[in-house]
Amino acid sequence: MTIDAAALPKAVLHEHLDGGLRVGTILEIAAQTGYDRLPSTDPGDLEEWFHQGRSGSLERYLEAFEHTVGVMQTPEALERVAYEAVEDLARDGVVYAEIRFAPSLNTQGGLSREAVLEATWKGMSKAMEDHDIVVYQIVTAMRQESDAREVADTAIRMRDHGIVGFDLAGPEAGFPPDRHLDACNAVREAGLGLTLHAGEGDGQHSIWRALALCGADRIGHGVHIVEDTDFDGATISKLGSFARRVRDHRVPLEVAVTSNIHTGTFESAETHPLSALYRSGFNVSINTDNRLMSGVSMSGEYRSAHEDAGLTLADLGAITEHAILAGFGDYPVRKRLIEDVVRPAYGS
Repeated sequence: MTIDAAALPKAVLHEHLDGGLRVGTILEIAAQTGYDRLPSTDPGDLEEWFHQGRSGSLERYLEAFEHTVGVMQTPEALERVAYEAVEDLARDGVVYAEIRFAPSLNTQGGLSREAVLEATWKGMSKAMEDHDIVVYQIVTAMRQESDAREVADTAIRMRDHGIVGFDLAGPEAGFPPDRHLDACNAVREAGLGLTLHAGEGDGQHSIWRALALCGADRIGHGVHIVEDTDFDGATISKLGSFARRVRDHRVPLEVAVTSNIHTGTFESAETHPLSALYRSGFNVSINTDNRLMSGVSMSGEYRSAHEDAGLTLADLGAITEHAILAGFGDYPVRKRLIEDVVRPAYGS
């Protein structure tokens, strides 16, 4: 049975704003602002350069963000990029999205973090008026930097700008999440959701630290949890005590298959543990991570989950519903999306 992935309502919990720009927009903003460090001004060549399918490591994959961030330094650019990100997701059938980014990276031109978040929310709000989609912001701090508490405090102050959560991103190895425990505690005490990158470029111990020490509500990626299982590349036959806790406590894992392949975490969609984790009862969602760098869409990821990982339409419906349930946005809104949009489309 084939599925029309583009027609299915989808939810994305792990989408980086600065990882999903249109190439044409990058070129136009660069010309307008005088940004002259792009590796190419030819649209085709630049798109090929941004595609990190052969990067082979998380660190190399992250290098491409220098240029997307480089053109996101004015209110006008930020508003435009935010609007287009939401528009692109809506056109791809996404009905619920939480978009994350690190506002500290957008202050190189003199903007404050507050001004950055005002501009992005302005763009997202306009896009929601024009398209049938619900979107929220997640504020990210970079784990290799020292300003996580300041970023967290900004997120708390600006929460009326659609901010529902806080994240730590960047290279995992050498930068454990509990290095920023004060920031994590502050956002949790303020009632924001806490989702931390862990178990993508580092092992299961990174996930343990995010959960046990930082109190994370969700885990960004988290695929290295299979280290605490008997995983043969296709199925999981036994769970260790930590993996069992992650499964039984229904910890949401924000899985991004293509991105994991491009960063060298797994070799192919066929050997990726998405399906094995789902069939073993883990609470997984399907995500893009970075649409530009990985050359993906949510429809493409759903299609791959069906064709390469063997997930059925009913499986995809359940994953979509669980993703929205794991969201940090207004519960009545999420409940309406599940009951009125998701369940009818998937026949559940």
